[in-house]
Amino acid sequence: MKITILIDNNTLIDRYLLGEPGVSYLIQDGNRQVLFDVGYSNAFIINAKKLNLNLLQSDYLVLSHGHLDHTWGLDPLLKMYTEAKIESVPFTNPTLIAHPNVFETKTVDGLNEIGCTISKCKLDQHFEMNLTKEPFWLSDKLVFLGEIERSNNFENKVPIGKVHSKDGIKDDFLLDDTALAYKGSEGLIVITGCSHSGICNIVEYAKKVCDENSVVDVIGGFHLMQPSQEQLKCTVDYFQKLKSKELHPCHCVDLNSKIALSKVANLKEVGVGLSIEYS
Repeated sequence: MKITILIDNNTLIDRYLLGEPGVSYLIQDGNRQVLFDVGYSNAFIINAKKLNLNLLQSDYLVLSHGHLDHTWGLDPLLKMYTEAKIESVPFTNPTLIAHPNVFETKTVDGLNEIGCTISKCKLDQHFEMNLTKEPFWLSDKLVFLGEIERSNNFENKVPIGKVHSKDGIKDDFLLDDTALAYKGSEGLIVITGCSHSGICNIVEYAKKVCDENSVVDVIGGFHLMQPSQEQLKCTVDYFQKLKSKELHPCHCVDLNSKIALSKVANLKEVGVGLSIEYS
């Protein structure tokens, strides 16, 4: 399995690629290609072209959750597919995989929309859809985790704005936040978007879904932006016990959290253009 970072807050030095505060990864597992999140703009498309990666051959489009920095690239992605059809460029029509709540309106601090701006109805015209709370295997080894079990008492304690659903307006604890896990020969690689549901919750649920206790790597956003002392301490303690081979925290992880994690784990740099292969 190979993962390439198309969008992150950081870019690798001496690589002339675009960064933005968002996430997009291209995952290739055998003959399956998965586009995981689409960032905030068309930057992930520009970067993919520079890296000679063909997004039009993706089998799956997976959304980690509905926030703008993970879904607002859907508009330029739809334009790319439409233009390919107009110009008779070969493409694979991907299946969109996400939590059923991913398209609900999200608001915060006077902003009228920080969620996805394209409706499920419109996306239905372009992609097959599988909106599910249950785990779904994208290949023999790669799984969409579905709704994450919130199993500890130190993560996901503070809502982010409000979510507008058919049941009314309520605090948003990001029930739509999910992740991917790859069951490799040495153990699990967990791939996250923002980890609003809790990075430790996600890893524990991945272990449960995959029936595997060994974790090789965790890559993605850990949602550690000025966390409480309790959350940071408990997270550091968790990863100290986990004893993963490496960690690749990025996107929504502040410097103090990285420094704390680096004392108990082998932290690696992440930036746009990074490619990692796992067996």
